[in-house]
Amino acid sequence: MERTPNLSRPIVEALYTEALVLADEVRAVFAAGVREPLTEEDAFVRLALSTEGLKTTTRMMHVLAWLLNQRALFSGDLSESQVRLHGALPPDRVADETQLALLEPETRELIADTERLHRRIARLDEAWRQHLEASSPVRAFQDRIGREFGRLG
Repeated sequence: MERTPNLSRPIVEALYTEALVLADEVRAVFAAGVREPLTEEDAFVRLALSTEGLKTTTRMMHVLAWLLNQRALFSGDLSESQVRLHGALPPDRVADETQLALLEPETRELIADTERLHRRIARLDEAWRQHLEASSPVRAFQDRIGREFGRLG
């Protein structure tokens, strides 16, 4: 199986480990949303924690799913066509600045970390998909026809 130089098993494994650690931090921070609110907590802060927490955990689940698909591709459990058809990284829904302003600096930084990781994965996904387009059998045949016609002309 031919792979793009931007995506290798060690890169995927390192990103997977990084994503697991980050997902655990996200879970720890946003698990507070499932408890009873403290009496001094502002309703707007709770709402911001809830909405940004949902976006952040969803972002991390998308990243982890993409990385798991890549791991399955490397191990031969999924084919390139399966990953190509069903394994695209969904677009991100970035945090709302108004909501972020209500959160603690550490929580804002954690959300920013997840957004940065998603952007990194999105760049890899795009590069991998462009490589697939460039190396498809149809593309190779079209290139070959173009070369043959170039020689005749």
